Formats: sequence, C-alpha cells, structure tokens
Amino acid sequence: MAEDERQRMQGEIDRRDELIARQSAEIALLKQAVDALTRRIFGAKSESLDPGQLELLLDPDASKKAPAAAPEGPGPAAEEDHRPKPGKKPRQPRIPEHLPVIEEILDPPEVQADPAAWRHIGEEVREQLDYRPGRFLRRRLVRRKYVRKADPLAKPVIAGLPPSIQERCIATPALVAEVVAARFADHLPYYRQAGIFARQGVSLDRKTLCGWALLASEWLSAIYRGIEAEHRACGYLQIDETPIRYLEPGHGKARNGYLWTSNIPGGSVLYRWHEGRDQGALTGLLGDGGMERIIQCDGYSAYPAWSRGKPGVTLAGCHAHVRRKFFEAQDQAPKLVGWILRQIGHLYRIERRLRQTRAGPALREAVRSSQSRMIHARLKKLFDLLARRRSILPQSLLGKAVRYALNQWPNLEVCMADGRVEIDTNLVENAIRPTKLGTKNWIFVGRETAGEKTAILYTVVENCRRLGIDPRNYLENVLTRLPAMKAGEAASLTPANWLKARQAARQRAA
Repeated sequence: MAEDERQRMQGEIDRRDELIARQSAEIALLKQAVDALTRRIFGAKSESLDPGQLELLLDPDASKKAPAAAPEGPGPAAEEDHRPKPGKKPRQPRIPEHLPVIEEILDPPEVQADPAAWRHIGEEVREQLDYRPGRFLRRRLVRRKYVRKADPLAKPVIAGLPPSIQERCIATPALVAEVVAARFADHLPYYRQAGIFARQGVSLDRKTLCGWALLASEWLSAIYRGIEAEHRACGYLQIDETPIRYLEPGHGKARNGYLWTSNIPGGSVLYRWHEGRDQGALTGLLGDGGMERIIQCDGYSAYPAWSRGKPGVTLAGCHAHVRRKFFEAQDQAPKLVGWILRQIGHLYRIERRLRQTRAGPALREAVRSSQSRMIHARLKKLFDLLARRRSILPQSLLGKAVRYALNQWPNLEVCMADGRVEIDTNLVENAIRPTKLGTKNWIFVGRETAGEKTAILYTVVENCRRLGIDPRNYLENVLTRLPAMKAGEAASLTPANWLKARQAARQRAA
C-alpha cells in the first residue's frame, strides 16, 4: 500500500515537472515574441504603436478601469456656425499672364519656298504652359496664315500643328516630365508639387498633375512593353514583391495591392502591378514559364507553387534571408548563433573579393567550388544536427531559423553550382527601396488601374537612374518624339537604347 502511494506521489511530481517545463518553454517563446515585437516597434523600423496598446501590454487591467467622465454640454462641433460661407472663387486663367513668353513662328512650306509670293493676313496662336527647372514660361506657337497675292480669293494656307501628346493640353512635354520626375524620382506627392508651383505664381490642381502623369504613362507603355519583353526572354531573374495600398472605389478605404519587381543583375528592372500576392502575379510577370531560367527569390510559397510542373525553372535561394532569421534569434543562443553568423560572414567576404576583382561567372563558380562550398557543407551539417535537438523548440526563433534554412537549402546550393547567380537577392530589394520611399510620402495610389500606371512610370524612372540618366531630360525628349513615331519604333527609346544612341551621336560629333 505504501509502495502504491509512493508511485502515485511520484507520478504526480512527474506531471507537475512536465507542466512546469511546458509552461517555462511557453514563457520563453512569449518573451522572444515580445522582444521581437519591441525591436520591430522601437528599433530601426520606427513604426509607431498606439500608447493605449502599449499600456494594455504593460497593465492588463487597464481596460477594466473606469473611463474618464465626459464633459457636460455640447462640444464645439455641436455649436451652430453663423459665419458666412465664402463665395465661389473667381476662375483663374489657364495660363497666368505674368509669365515670360517664348514665341515660335511656323510658316507653311509653300510660304517658305517663295515668301515674296504671299501676303500675311492673320495668324492662329496656340498657347501652352512650358517649364524650365525653377521657372515657368509661356510658350506661344504662332501659326501664320497666308494668302497668295496673285489669287487673294483662294483658300489661305497655314502650317500644321506638330504632333503632341494630347490635343489642347496646356502642358508641354517638359512640364509633364517635371511632374513625373518629381513624383517618381524625388517622391513628391502631387499636393507638394502644387504647393511648389503656387509659390512660383502658377496655380495647378492636384487632379491636373495626376492627369498629366497618367497621360505620360499611356505614352510610355510602349517602352515599358519593350523592357517587359527583355525580362521574359532573360534566363536569370531576381524577383520580389512589396505591398502598396490603393483606394477601393465606393468603400472609402484602402486595400493592399502588390508591386512585383523583376531585376536583371547588371541590367534593367521591371515593376508589375498585381492586386494580389498569389502565383497568378508571376504568370503575368513571366508568362507560362516554358523556357529554361533561374528565378532567385525568398522562401515565399507562391514561387514554388508557380514553378511546380515547370521542369525548366530553377529556384535559387537568398543567403541574406537566412542570415536575417539567425540574427533575430541571437539572444536565444548567442554563442551558437554567433558562430553561424561568422560562417555566413566568411561567404560574404569571398563574394566581396569576387566583386572587387570584377570576376566573371566562370571564375566565380571556380572560387565558390574551392572556398565557399566547404563552408556551406559545415553549415548544413550543423543545421541537420540542430533540427534533431529536442531542446530547440520548433516555434522558437532559433527553431524557425533552422527550419527555414533547411527548407531553402536546395535553393541555396544553386549559387554554388552557377557563377551567374548572386549570393542573395539584395539587388532586387535595392530596386524596391525607391518605391517604399514613395509610399512613405504619398501613402497610397488611386484605384487598381492607377497601380498599373505607377508600375510603368517607376520602371522607366528607375532604369534611368540605374544608367545615370537624368529622368527629367529623358522624359522630355521621349515624350516629344513619341507622338511622331510609329508604335513599333518605341522600343528603340528604352533608357538603355536611348543612352547608346546618345553616346554614339557624341562619338560621331567628336
């Protein structure tokens, strides 16, 4: 009987110890989550937290406290407003009269051939709002009318209007280029641009500026398709996606859309808008995936889902994402994680030397095979060992980092076997960074169609920036030339082709 009682008590003690161990593990996981949340809120990523939410975390009983008494009597909003309503503002002239004038006179070819045979009888004037950096101008395009002196009753002749991006648009390509460059290269919202223009004596509505940007995107769409064709034919791409909020008409709220970014290392970049984050966005970006190609990406599930059933597609992983997850787990096991981070650091030092020597794919592949592969093998052996260790909980930060690395390991090995492939996706993440600067300023875009226009304009501007081209000068030149070109000729005006033509022209002139 005493033995039974002793066994019962021992069983009770074992269950209690098991409960304590389980609760201790849960407390450790919760502390890690709180630490990670604290770093995310108060660390380098300075996203604000409602003080009330923080108070609830620190004082769970705060929500039970009685609310402060409401003030008696109606508030200021309830008081009747007896102030007279302002009258309707007088309509402003489309083009301010005080601007300096640049006048260009156009004569018809018949008059240019024999001026003495014609008598000037009148003219038609078309005024546009022009822009030069820091100042506005009034550009007057004067088309003189002529009648033949020998036949004064004949129909007058007048020069035709040159091709333009839109009939009766007061903005010249230079002004449209300024608006687009300020929005997508300098990340200025339209209301800030309107304020800058107002200080220069020109009042322009935000809706007008937005309309000019949309007009530019329609003309630049042919150039965008040329860059898109280049990416669809490329055998190695880096791809990532980032959320951008857009307005949902009729609901008064913003939803998340996604700007999918395709990067050719050392080449061009392409942005494509999609309202979701599913694999359908990859189909729209890359097509059916029939050709052989390498797609370097992070561990998001849409990539393997899209590549499934496509034997020609190889997914390459990103060592920076692996390093980031272990860096977040370093508080859990400082010595162990510190060793892992040092090994990954060795890999990056090798890559840095390869970049400094401008090594080609063949040399990169040889150096990685002789130096980096052994470091890779050490890491893989350790990760396999850690995955079997019961003391590392699967839901802990260290457990998640180990599981992520092992799940991605076949993709991480791709760069060891192919010298074309980068060690990480930092280049495509750098291409995303300008769009995030923009969203911090203008918060969201309009409806879904505005997302497509945004992708076109970001693609053109970012490719100009990569090539060292002033986006404003490029846009002014291209928007001036496009109306007079055929649709099939627009591909010759991609930023890369445009720069090559400029350089060739300078060499011929020299």
